[in-house]
Amino acid sequence: MNQSIHPVLLCGGSGTRLWPLSRKSYPKQFVNLSCDESLYQASARRLSGAGYAAPIIVTGADFRFIVIEQLAAVEMAPADILIEPSAKNTAAAICAAALALEAREAGALMLVAPSDHVIPDAAQFRDAVAAAAPAAKSGQLVTFGIRPDRAETGYGWLELSQPTDDFGPVPQPLKSFVEKPDREKAEALLAGGMHLWNAGIFLFSTTTILEAFAKHAPEVLDITRAAFGAAEKDLSFTRLDADEWAKLPDISIDYAVMERADNLTVVPYSGAWSDLGDWQAVWRDGDADASDTVLTGPATALDCEGTLLHATSEAQELVGIGLKDIVAVAMPDAVLVAHKDRAQEVKAAVAKLKEKAVPQAETLPRDYRPWGWYESLVVGSRFQVKRIVVHPGAALSLQSHHHRAEHWIVVEGTAKVTVDDTVKLVTENQSVYIPLGAVHRMENPGKVPMVLIEVQTGSYLGEDDIIRYEDVYSRGQGAKG
Repeated sequence: MNQSIHPVLLCGGSGTRLWPLSRKSYPKQFVNLSCDESLYQASARRLSGAGYAAPIIVTGADFRFIVIEQLAAVEMAPADILIEPSAKNTAAAICAAALALEAREAGALMLVAPSDHVIPDAAQFRDAVAAAAPAAKSGQLVTFGIRPDRAETGYGWLELSQPTDDFGPVPQPLKSFVEKPDREKAEALLAGGMHLWNAGIFLFSTTTILEAFAKHAPEVLDITRAAFGAAEKDLSFTRLDADEWAKLPDISIDYAVMERADNLTVVPYSGAWSDLGDWQAVWRDGDADASDTVLTGPATALDCEGTLLHATSEAQELVGIGLKDIVAVAMPDAVLVAHKDRAQEVKAAVAKLKEKAVPQAETLPRDYRPWGWYESLVVGSRFQVKRIVVHPGAALSLQSHHHRAEHWIVVEGTAKVTVDDTVKLVTENQSVYIPLGAVHRMENPGKVPMVLIEVQTGSYLGEDDIIRYEDVYSRGQGAKG
């Protein structure tokens, strides 16, 4: 058997507690929070190199091209990308990945990890994985516990079976899982020295985890096996069957399997770690000044203490004066201001915005597509102005619209434009008109990104006013397909 460890990256979360930066349309794992790569890219790189196989990615249909594009940007390629028809929590996602890997390499070791965590010392973490591998090969379900440094109420905890002096990566039997505690209990767990934070990272063989599903969650296994058996290949993706998938319960791997199993091992990890679960965690993980204030982007602080100022647009400056323990996040279309101690309540605020049908609750101004991205600059009752960026070699679908005409002005690069039977190159400072109902396509034949300004006019400007005739990305009909 190949002894490589097969990373499984879970990319299905929406990260609403980091609103407005993280939204349903583009969640936090794909965002560059404070460095040159996204959390997802950093996770993939961390679980790569000698002894690691190419990763298996589990994600939703809307993100299938993003996961490929971001991996390619760090010169990586996935072994498989499993498309979940809907979010069913971690039990189903892990079960599907285990079935996919078992079909390719029976008994292989799989390392399951969220794609949105921060672990700065990749080498130290890989050392912990190496220390865990013998237990996983022997039939143990191995979980990794983080050495706690505060009485955290936002995490579940893991109870050790024996004390450890330095929290080194030495496997030992896991005694129990502890639900998210209240403040008093969390302080007692921290003081006792016998508990770790539950990071939701696991190592086991496909044989062991599938046997555990069969014993403790047979319904999850049977339905997931049916969904995997009826899956369809779509380009380089594996689309799990939607009808079968819909029958699955919404349950985590902890509730479905781990809390019921008796072959559990825990490996302590004493290095730095964060799940960046809310804005207080981002502040804690940031580069603070002498007054514990963290600035990101075009932000200025005067006489602030323990504060996070996070700005994303060079077109606006975020200024804080006399703030203490405040989180302020400024984006072009939404602003969040909250006390750090109430950062967990951002999720409730997003729910409130959804009740009001506020588009900012779930969508960003910038919409990412497999060919590039666009953003709306101005929207009126019968017109819309967009900036569109098309990757080198990429092409939009051959399409038409019932309700709008379009005028394209190329401002960077060169566009290859099809309008009905006419195909021509449009270079910088040139424009082309797309009449209502015309069959058209835009391509970037060049080696650099192509940027154009699109002016739409018509009675209806929604993204669902589109008929696709050809599409290299096989998206079908609909706004995104």
